[in-house]
Amino acid sequence: MTYPELYILRHGQTEWNAADRMQGWLNSPLTPKGEQDAARQGEILRGLDLVGFSFWCSPSGRAVQTAGIACPMADAIHTDLRLREIGVGDWAGRNRSELPMLGGPDPYMAQYEMAPNGEGLAAVEARVADFLIGLTGPTVLITHGITSRVIRNAVVGPPALVNPSIHGGQGCVYHLKDGVQELLI
Repeated sequence: MTYPELYILRHGQTEWNAADRMQGWLNSPLTPKGEQDAARQGEILRGLDLVGFSFWCSPSGRAVQTAGIACPMADAIHTDLRLREIGVGDWAGRNRSELPMLGGPDPYMAQYEMAPNGEGLAAVEARVADFLIGLTGPTVLITHGITSRVIRNAVVGPPALVNPSIHGGQGCVYHLKDGVQELLI
């Protein structure tokens, strides 16, 4: 499938990111560093030609707060639940160090899959696919770490996820066009 040109922002660092707590569908506000992350993303976006782009954001407070700082050029920023972060069920608000951790190439992703009453990656992939199918033109997305990974994997494929990081994407912008991802920092 061919997708329109995308710029993807992950929300800036939050209080819970800094404390290494699972957020999922819960929320904590941006830290001062998170506000700087969003300001940096705004600097990157201001250097781009975004004429004709629509702006879509997760309705989570941290994403909306990031959008407000990073996207003052937007005439309107629409929200969509399909852009929210993966639900972590019973582990929402818990510190990662308290939770089981499996080995493997990406133990953090495994942690999301084993969260009791969590959403699971298959459900995130389905809602992201539904969102992407509805896009009619170039778009700026303000979302979350796992949701960003799922979007980038759907659009670009596995090469988009080389060198994964649980905190990857804060303060930068991913550009996806013609099946290629570029990291703008």
